[in-house]
Amino acid sequence: MKRVLIAGETNKTANYESALRRLGMEAETSLHVPSTCIYDGLILPGGGDIDPRLFGQLPNGTRFFDPELDRLQMEILNAFVLDKKPVLGICKGMQLVNIYFGGDMVQHLSESAAHEYREKDQLHMTVAMEGFLRDIYGESFVVNSAHHQGVDRPGQGIKYVQFATDGVVEGLCHCHLPVFGVQWHPERLCAPQSPCAQQMRGIPKGPCAQQKCGIPQRLCTSQQEFPLARTEKEKAIDGAKLLAYFKELL
Repeated sequence: MKRVLIAGETNKTANYESALRRLGMEAETSLHVPSTCIYDGLILPGGGDIDPRLFGQLPNGTRFFDPELDRLQMEILNAFVLDKKPVLGICKGMQLVNIYFGGDMVQHLSESAAHEYREKDQLHMTVAMEGFLRDIYGESFVVNSAHHQGVDRPGQGIKYVQFATDGVVEGLCHCHLPVFGVQWHPERLCAPQSPCAQQMRGIPKGPCAQQKCGIPQRLCTSQQEFPLARTEKEKAIDGAKLLAYFKELL
């Protein structure tokens, strides 16, 4: 069984762990990693804002952040990148990936009203460029979001591959490493009876999956803390398909 590290706080990752286990992965949450060799891959989960000093800025719209947490997550990310193991960044995790490779951030999006958490996740249409997300979901599809910050200048080797219709970046990948990220929350779009979760079928195996390259807030404690009405959730894609794609890379 593939073993995945979730680099987060142990009391805030229940739905990440549940989503991974339904897909047949062993999930462990920790910020203290003695060695990456015991894990097959890394998930950088969602969370709060990011310390602006990590991307060379003074606070200008950033709300609540935890500098110690940010640096621990960056250290863990560094270890997995050096070992060239698959990394999936989700929401804040995607932003940390971009910062790690030298990119920066918009501390408060002018378009934030359409993206930030307001009693529930926001649903909106996105467009995917050529790459892993288009292979999985097609050219355009609906995702959820719960953020007010966003990536700005891409880091070295980072390619933006998914955009909301207002231009906000929703997905990225590294051009040469098995490192990718999404601004949305696939773990909150995994229905227990998802056909993907039940059978793990139908995930494209394009060049990225074969070569393992060019792939391409605060953490929630349970699905119920970030509700989506059933009629709304039906509009969005099945997040289990992205997590299953991640499993294929391990």
